[in-house]
Amino acid sequence: MGQTKTKGILVCLAIAIPAWICGKLFPVIGGAVIAILLGMVITMLWTDKGNAEPGIKWTSKIILQAAVVLLGFGMDLNVVAATGKQSLPIIVCTISTSLILSYLLHKAMNIPTKISTLIGVGSSICGGSAIAATAPVVHADDEEVAQAISVIFFFNVLAAILFPMLGAALGFSTVSGEGFGIFAGTAVNDTSSVTAAAATWDSMWNLGNATLDKAVTVKLTRTLAIIPITVALSLYYAKKEEDLEAKEGKKKLSISSLVPKFIIYFVLASIVTTIALHMGVGHEVFGPLKTLSKFMIVMAMAAIGLNSNIVKLVKTGGKPILLGGCCWIGITVVSLLLQHMMHLW
Repeated sequence: MGQTKTKGILVCLAIAIPAWICGKLFPVIGGAVIAILLGMVITMLWTDKGNAEPGIKWTSKIILQAAVVLLGFGMDLNVVAATGKQSLPIIVCTISTSLILSYLLHKAMNIPTKISTLIGVGSSICGGSAIAATAPVVHADDEEVAQAISVIFFFNVLAAILFPMLGAALGFSTVSGEGFGIFAGTAVNDTSSVTAAAATWDSMWNLGNATLDKAVTVKLTRTLAIIPITVALSLYYAKKEEDLEAKEGKKKLSISSLVPKFIIYFVLASIVTTIALHMGVGHEVFGPLKTLSKFMIVMAMAAIGLNSNIVKLVKTGGKPILLGGCCWIGITVVSLLLQHMMHLW
């Protein structure tokens, strides 16, 4: 790693630790968002990072990729079977809606491709984790990642506050947590906000953990979509690079060689976890790896915040927020519509 990177890595670690603690105290906000905000504020005062710069850049790229690999140890492919045919169509439709909307609005509003992709994937799958996994694949820079995380965070908080009230107004069952659990699991993107909305519904109607259990199971299935989507994006960008190489008359590369190795390791980690759990290994064995993954994402977000210009993000934030809002509304409407058609509320 070398002495040159140590200072920057330690700075990111120093920001990540308090951000992680604050994220535990305020789970709806989360450590990743707090780390980005702290990084942005610090970088306004600390413009010349000198010999800390290499370590900060290394953290924002390598630590982020390592976090994604470890994220695979929280993926149990058997969860798909557990959610059954009831919620799977809703998950597929909400994810498709968000990705299609982000593509159409990217074209219509001339929003940069990478920002649109990150917001579309983040809205449809699992917020910050999906953005963390997708960013290196699409070669997004730190400011694009920071902007996408900020947009997703805004609508996360709105969902956690508004959805229990919306559920009551729409007449979701108050004697069973199933209907609202599926709604929260399919329409809210970040796990912390899913948990907050579902737990609020449980406490409103004295349902114990019924809604929370259903919502988390549905949410875990949704999270698994990171695997096919990151692999598909890897192949798409690999093909674009290959076409560019061919145009320039350079040696043709195989697509498989251009798929990022961290995505391959991420998929392998998911398969290992699924097999191990199926053979009777307890979930708690993978707990420390999942926790380390989350902390490393917070650490990488601190580095991304240090590399971001908050003034520029505010000035250019209008269109991405509108895009995020459209994805959020689209996912909510499709989830409610399909649940109504399936007589779940």
